Formats: sequence, C-alpha cells, structure tokens
Amino acid sequence: MKKKYFLGIDVGTGSARAGIFDENGNMAGQASHPINMWRPQNDFVQQSSEDIWKACAVSVKEAVKNGGINPEDIKGIGFDATCSLVVLDEINQPVSVSPDGSQEQNIIVWMDHRAKKEAEEINKTGHKVLDYVGGIISPEMETPKLLWLKRHMPDAWKKAALFFDLPDYLVYRATGEDVRSACTTTCKWTYLCHEESESDASIGRWDDSYFREIGLGDLADEGYMRIGQKVRPVGETVGQGLTRVAARDLGLLPGTAVGVSIIDAHAGGLGLLGMTEKGSEGESQNFNDKIALIGGTSSCHMAVSEESRFINGVWGPYFSAMLPGFWLNEGGQSATGALIDHIIFSSSHSGGLKKQAEKENRTVYDLLNERVDRMTKERGLEHPGLLTKDLHLLPYFHGNRSPRANPSLSGMISGLRLSSTKDDLALLYLSAIQGIALGTRHIIETLNESGYSIHRIMATGGGTKNELFLQQHADICGCQMVLPKEGEAVLLGSAVLGAVASGEFTGIVDAMESMNQAGRIIDPGDGVRTEYFNKKYQVFHKMYNDERSYQTMMRDI
Repeated sequence: MKKKYFLGIDVGTGSARAGIFDENGNMAGQASHPINMWRPQNDFVQQSSEDIWKACAVSVKEAVKNGGINPEDIKGIGFDATCSLVVLDEINQPVSVSPDGSQEQNIIVWMDHRAKKEAEEINKTGHKVLDYVGGIISPEMETPKLLWLKRHMPDAWKKAALFFDLPDYLVYRATGEDVRSACTTTCKWTYLCHEESESDASIGRWDDSYFREIGLGDLADEGYMRIGQKVRPVGETVGQGLTRVAARDLGLLPGTAVGVSIIDAHAGGLGLLGMTEKGSEGESQNFNDKIALIGGTSSCHMAVSEESRFINGVWGPYFSAMLPGFWLNEGGQSATGALIDHIIFSSSHSGGLKKQAEKENRTVYDLLNERVDRMTKERGLEHPGLLTKDLHLLPYFHGNRSPRANPSLSGMISGLRLSSTKDDLALLYLSAIQGIALGTRHIIETLNESGYSIHRIMATGGGTKNELFLQQHADICGCQMVLPKEGEAVLLGSAVLGAVASGEFTGIVDAMESMNQAGRIIDPGDGVRTEYFNKKYQVFHKMYNDERSYQTMMRDI
C-alpha cells in the first residue's frame, strides 16, 4: 500500500518553508527559501505577494526533491502565514502600499505599526466587537491598517479590489477560490464566528455597525466583497483543489486538495496541542492545562477552552479560530527572537562571535550559552539565573502585545556598568531571555486567573533549539516544557490542514491526535530557584511601573 503524504506550507516573516509529512506526523522532506522585506520608514514594514508565492514554489519543489516524494502521493495541502495584509486590484495584480509607490510592495507586514493612531481611535469607540480581541485592538490587526490605507493612500484604496490576510491569499492563489478562514477573519478582522450566519456560504458574520463607526462603512455597503463573503472552518476542502497554473508553479498535481488556511502561530497550535504528556495513544486530552508557545521573531501563546473567557489584554475569545468548536485565547510578545538578536547583533562583539561560530560550525547562541555556563561554574552558582541578580531587562522594545496590550511601551535595562566584554554581552543576552520568560509567566498567570490551569508549555520555534532558553522558561514559569518529537510543529500543523482537506481524517482533532507526537520534557527547578525567580518577577512588574511613571513625568514637555 502506497504511503500518503500531506504538505504544509508556512510563510513566516523572513522565509517560506515547505514540509511533507506522513499520516503519523513523520517528516519526509523539507525546504525553505528567503523572502524580501522593505522598511521605507520608521514603523513601515512591507513585502511582495509575488515574491512570497515564488518562494513557496521553490520551497515545495525542493522539499519534494529532498524527500524523494512522488507528487501524486501528496494528497492534501495546508497553508499558514503571518497575519499580513495583501492588496490586489481587479485583475489580481499588486496594489502598492508603500509611501514611495513601489509597485511590487503590496503587503503591510503584521509587525508594521503605521496604524497606531488608527488603532487608538478605534479603541476609543469601545465597540462591542472589541470584547473579542481582549478589549483592545492592535495596530498589528487588519482594520486599523485598512483605515490607515483609506486615509493616507486613497488612490490605492479605490484601486483595491481584494484585501486578503496573507494565509487566505495563498489559498486564493492556489485554488482561484476566494474562501476566507475562520482563523484569520476572527482573529485579525473582527469577524464574529460565534454568531449566527447571515449567509449559507459562511459561518458567523461581520458587524456592520463596527465598520460604519470606525470609518470603513463602504466595506459594509459593498457587502464585504473586498474582505470576504465566504468564511469557512480551517482545514475544510476549498473548491476543486490546485488549479493547473498553481500546480505547475508548485510542481504538484492539479486537483490536489487544499484546506482552508490558518495563521502561522495557530498552525503551531495544531502541531502541538494534540500531544499528550507522554505521547501515548488513548490518553485523554485536557486542553485546559496546557498552552502552545510558538516562538520566532515574535511569540504567540495559544490556549483553548470549551467556554468563552474574556481576558483584558489577551486576544480573543475567538470561536473555532484554531480548533473547531473551541474558544481560543491568544497571548503573545511583540519581540522575542528579534529582541535577543537585537541585543546580540547591536554589540561590537557580534562580528567576532559570528566569525568564530562559522569557523566552529556552531551558532552565536551556542557560544554565548557556553560563556554563561562557564561563568556559572567559575562563580560557584547553583544555576545560571543567579548571574543576573543585579541585571534586569524589561522586554517591551517593540511594545507589549499582551496582557498589557500597549504597542507604545518601551524596553528598559537596569544594572549596566562601564564595561563591555564578551562576558558582559553574555549576561545581557541571558537577561533578555529571562525578560522574555517573565513575559510568558505574566501571560500564563493572567490566563490562569481567568479559569485556565496551565502548568505545561508545549513549545516550538527557534528558541526551543536553545537549552538556556528552555530551562529559563521552565524555571521562571514553573511549568514543564514539552517539546514535540517533530521539531517543525508549525509546518506539521499546516500539514494537518492538508490531511483533513484530503478526507484522510474526520476532523482537526482526529488529525492532531494521529500526527502530534511528544518528545523531550524539561522540568522546572524548585526551592531556591523558585524563590529567586519570584523576586525577579517582582522586579519585572516594578520596571513596568517605573517606565510608565517616566512617561507621565515627561508627558507635558
């Protein structure tokens, strides 16, 4: 009997990746290709849909080749991507969103903060739909960006025939069908997936009063034709599958099943939350006691429950946005991998460290971890966390996504000295990791105060390849860190969509339970470590209050 394979295509901030998996979640082939990004001015971050599609095509062809897979054995395809805004005209050509008019730059990237003013204005309305985004909309979401575009680039607004979330654009490009995801529209566009549908084509509905109140009433007048008239659950089969043109681009067979898309972090949830503690078959699932942490440039924290939980500063509750029939709460940090890299690569030592890492076929993070370990032993310390007793970092260098939900917050460092050695850099790097872990603890405690009982972190992403990152998170959060057997959980989650679309599984949870497999577990320390990190956590909150007080003092200057 021939093996069946499922393809996951993941578009992150810096690359497009493809991964091919069997029905048990074992990876058979993988490849990636970089994508371009432009920053024409402060707070503006842009990409190109054509560039991204080409990168997807290169990645898929290489993954098929690397895995020695026959394209006819790939039965289903899932797409995930960042929640970036794609703009097309009536003949599906790019519409520029760039202040310099660069035609190919038709994507406002998720991290773009040009719409901070628009987000603030929307939040002042206090509209009831905001209850489902944690009470505060973020400039990373789509309606503030749409409002900015309408105000500041009216010609582009008029020319635009379709506004897509990037995952939905990829499905449109693959199938020719304009089918929007319950994930993207609910999480980033204020779609009310839990309410009664006004159309047989969709689950849920848009709220006319919201769009009219914030200044986007023309979208309501058009019947939402530009932002989605057909919203469907993730993983549902779209149309007749791959078109001939898309199949040629990707090197696959026309008609291959394509599933309704998902946001990249949420795909990570599908690749993680199906793991049981021991990875054993038949062990009952308890989604209430675990959270999926998907790390990268930023990080997302996904928790699901059977009932809706309204938590200030935490996105959601979103109905059926990740697991059909479950409510999703989504926390996150705006800069994690980006913050660590900023600390490292803005240092005068970064060049030397990169050269050493290349020479030794290791990473810069390996070298810094080695220094942290050596300093811990030289000073006779019980654990490396103690190295930063007098060095503290507040990680809000790109604002805070949750639970403070303020994109204008600033980062802080306390404890710097008139010294700048490689050891000093290693300590600052350690304090950045700790700051991020303290932010994760804050998110988990906020969720637990609202009904969750989280004590396990199911983690994937770049940080999970870093032992120091993992142990600091376990110690600071007081949680087990559970790693998947298959490290590429985001790609796996995307492949879960393809598996469901193919008809191989009865639904998302069925596919997750078959394809998610648990790997290594990192336990938290106790005793002295717990007491120490409780103190660091107090400092974390005090630094935030201090930062706010400085802003208040200088407000009228």
